[in-house]
Amino acid sequence: MSQKLRTYCVDDEYLALQLLERYIGQVPDLELAGTSKSPMEALSFLKSNPVDLLFLDIQMPTLSGNNLLKVISNPPLTIFTTAYSEYATEAFDLNVVDYLLKPFSFERFLQGVEKAQARYRQVAIRPEKVPDVDAPAPFIVVKVDGRSQKIFLKDILFIEGLKEYVRIHTPGKRFVTLERLQKLEETLPFPRFIRIHKSYIVARDQVASIEGNLLEVGSERIPVSRTRREEVYALIFG
Repeated sequence: MSQKLRTYCVDDEYLALQLLERYIGQVPDLELAGTSKSPMEALSFLKSNPVDLLFLDIQMPTLSGNNLLKVISNPPLTIFTTAYSEYATEAFDLNVVDYLLKPFSFERFLQGVEKAQARYRQVAIRPEKVPDVDAPAPFIVVKVDGRSQKIFLKDILFIEGLKEYVRIHTPGKRFVTLERLQKLEETLPFPRFIRIHKSYIVARDQVASIEGNLLEVGSERIPVSRTRREEVYALIFG
């Protein structure tokens, strides 16, 4: 008999969770470890409880499913469950097991479970991992005063958007480059760097505290968008 996979479900819709619970109950090889309608509650649970398989909705308030998955250290095998097909490319970039488009049948659910079981067996027998040659570079290169400037990610405190320019803050020095903040955001690894406001990106590990809608980063206080505050708090302080 194969080992049961401890399974957890996250969806902000109660009926969706009910359906997953019913489907899981029909599969002897799955053991339901819990469910949650809250992404932050799920994040807290997953940090302290071993889970083999995660069924995860994408569009949820406060913290989206794809961003939740990026925040988890050593995430479990994950199957996205969503009513929206446009997230499929990003989902597989995140190495999810399967992408179930709502409404999905029990047969389609089983296909996803079988993929997860196969992946679980592969992981169990996988040899020691070799270094990832495709890992992102530990620096960015930007144009500053006509020259190419290398800036190490570990040195970045925060980045400030100034219309067509951005100002990159590091300890003791600032670099101004002709670049849009959104374009730079796309090149920086999430959740190491978090967009907290239409004009600011911060390095998560550089944040010392949060008070109201202000983050303390180095000697600066940076505003957090009110609509993003809860998500930012969860990403930084867990």
